[in-house]
Amino acid sequence: MRIVDAEVLTESVAKLCWEACYYLPDDVLAGFRRAEKTEASPIGKSILQQLLENADEAKTNHMPYCHDTGMAVVFVEIGQDVHITGGDYLESIQEGVRTGYREGYLRKSVVGDPLLRVNTGDNTPAVVHTEIVPGDKIKITVLPKGGGSENMSAMKFLLPGEGIEGVKKFVLQTIKDAGGKACPPVVVGVGIGGSFDKVTSLAKHAVLREIGVHHPDPHIAELEQELLEAINDTGIGPQGLGGTSTALWVPIETYACHITALPVAVNIQCHAARKKTIVI
Repeated sequence: MRIVDAEVLTESVAKLCWEACYYLPDDVLAGFRRAEKTEASPIGKSILQQLLENADEAKTNHMPYCHDTGMAVVFVEIGQDVHITGGDYLESIQEGVRTGYREGYLRKSVVGDPLLRVNTGDNTPAVVHTEIVPGDKIKITVLPKGGGSENMSAMKFLLPGEGIEGVKKFVLQTIKDAGGKACPPVVVGVGIGGSFDKVTSLAKHAVLREIGVHHPDPHIAELEQELLEAINDTGIGPQGLGGTSTALWVPIETYACHITALPVAVNIQCHAARKKTIVI
């Protein structure tokens, strides 16, 4: 049994919060560069160049890439041979978010009650997903999820008979409805299968996958590529101003489902597809 103090979780989450907001991941930057080389629209190409410049400025000056530093979504994989001591597990994660957003000078965007709309002042509570896995390590990923892209996400129960064409139609319509409001070029996380709650979780987990990495199942990988091409054929383009680079990637995650159902969820991630991971 490996012992890990709760304070280690707090310190790790705090650092991940500001690092994720300051430094765009390498796969995202590579996606910008690929898109810039192939973008047909002069305006779109110029925008992609500006995104790369902005990312460099944020990294050089250690400052947030975007003013919307998101609602913190924290994914934790805890090895079953780990014992956490010295504090409450969930509270240690929340304290890490509080500390990270305060010390990193990140915008606080969370309201405590969805109807009364009073800002909590520290960007908590974060959304925490916990999974118990084999081993004695703890893997933590912080995903600062911006409001614009999250607001344009969607979920629908299709009839099983609608099949793959129904999935394509729904995903494509969701992107068309989002237009420029989700800050393209976007990453389009798609979940297929499961239940009402599971399918949205699949879509959220999908955006964590590195850009360019296909699903291991060939028929799903083929669907990813088809959707990517169809989305980029919409003409929405960078920041919605027209072009051929509407999406950087379309990762899909699937799960078993009931014989009567074909649930599909789309979780859109803006071009600032921020994420940062540490293994303790």
